[in-house]
Amino acid sequence: MRLPKTEVFRKRSLSTVVWVLSLMLLGLELGKAQEKPEHQRLGRGDLATTLQIFNLWGEQPAAQQEVIKVAYEFLAQRRDGTIAQLVEDPEFRRTCREAGLTYLGGPMLGCLSPDGVTVWMRTLGPAEVRVQVSVDGDPREFGPVRSTAETDFTVLIPVKGLPPGGAFAYRVLIDGRPVEIPASAVIRTLPESPTRARIIFGSCMHRWGLGNPRLADQIRRRKPAALLLLGDTAVQDRDNHLGLHRFDYLVRDLTPAWRELVAEIPVYAIWDDHDYFNNDKWGIPKGLTEEDRLGVWEVFRQSWNNPAYGFGPGRGGVFFATRIGPCDVIMTDGRFFREKGNFLGSDQMRWLKEELRRVKGPFVILASSTMWSDYVSAGKDSWGVFDPEGREELFRFIEENRIGGVLLISGDRHGARGFTIPRPSEFQFYEFEGASLGGRSGPPITHPDWTTQLYGVSGIYAFSEFEFELGPTDPTVTFRLFHEDGKVIYEKSLSRSELTPPASSQNLKSP
Repeated sequence: MRLPKTEVFRKRSLSTVVWVLSLMLLGLELGKAQEKPEHQRLGRGDLATTLQIFNLWGEQPAAQQEVIKVAYEFLAQRRDGTIAQLVEDPEFRRTCREAGLTYLGGPMLGCLSPDGVTVWMRTLGPAEVRVQVSVDGDPREFGPVRSTAETDFTVLIPVKGLPPGGAFAYRVLIDGRPVEIPASAVIRTLPESPTRARIIFGSCMHRWGLGNPRLADQIRRRKPAALLLLGDTAVQDRDNHLGLHRFDYLVRDLTPAWRELVAEIPVYAIWDDHDYFNNDKWGIPKGLTEEDRLGVWEVFRQSWNNPAYGFGPGRGGVFFATRIGPCDVIMTDGRFFREKGNFLGSDQMRWLKEELRRVKGPFVILASSTMWSDYVSAGKDSWGVFDPEGREELFRFIEENRIGGVLLISGDRHGARGFTIPRPSEFQFYEFEGASLGGRSGPPITHPDWTTQLYGVSGIYAFSEFEFELGPTDPTVTFRLFHEDGKVIYEKSLSRSELTPPASSQNLKSP
């Protein structure tokens, strides 16, 4: 499949810039007469639109659609509604029986460690959950862990002690009975000293990318160690209606492509605006309360499988740091603590600097749900508008301490774009924005003033990947942007030395 030239921008020589821009303008004129793809026309959060999206990639069983209908009718009427309350409803239980549902979510893998993972499940009422893993034909059992109304019937089952560098089939037992899970379900462990690893990332899957089987299949075929999601996943503009937050996650967990993906690939997630409260919202939006903010935090915490959630109960946030293979991963929260003039909040900024001091390298993925640079939409809803001084403080901290191998990743502005961010020290950061998991059209993919741009796409389903290779001298990372059909749109390799600030950076004075 050839990609339309108006949808893709790669860094070109100056002699072709005029040609590219002329082609883009022509594409914009043609686009006015073209109808948007179906998934881009489904923006409402009502039941009818939810079912259209659920069936977007093929008609789903009528019995499962009935489960969604009953769940919506129940939870939409209850602003603080929970799954625990929903499963007590006789009508909901009846529809689940008729649909053959024996649980409501999972397995979703997360918290990858050298010898295992953690498995997330949501049960259909209080239950004991076990995970059985086959190791050289010998079954090993983990658990039981009991789901309760207090956890909204979610459980986390640690699976540890597996041999390194292996792939292990597993199954889930609820109250002693095996339940049907995706046939692709497998747990992979990394080698003891991995010399190569892949990490896939992206954002803005929203609801439109959850069920895309082509996208999910291509990600699975790459066999990454992990999938990093930078926000705007599943939940769509529910403000402080916790019942509908939970409803959107329930639909996520009934979506076939999503179920197959997360039963095989460990997932790490932060939020952005749409799965926080609503478009461009941060902190405590007008008319809402601290209780509302902690409420959406609790729903998020129960619906994912992360190593940590910010400062934990009572203080909130969804940031965390972890290590995946040869890479430190630091995921920040640009929503919960944000104030005008303070993007992360003082406490999170201190935490971030401490984590950066502790990194082992050779590479560091530093994630922001919104863009690091100011090119797209003039830094709207991001660092450039809210806290350029804080961004400068952070960049100088990395340079002064010569923290090498830092890769900036981001999302929010629909599409995917890459930039270098030049520094006064003659060093440059690399930013890889990957807000294309939902196939949405967004702001312009390029502009004549964006002289440091590497690539740009919009209006197509695509995902981003880092492949790390640890050679005997200078480790390298290769970035690739993949179309949903598996073709590479853009590729760039960088050595760790290219990503390490020069010694002269240590002479900079922090503000």
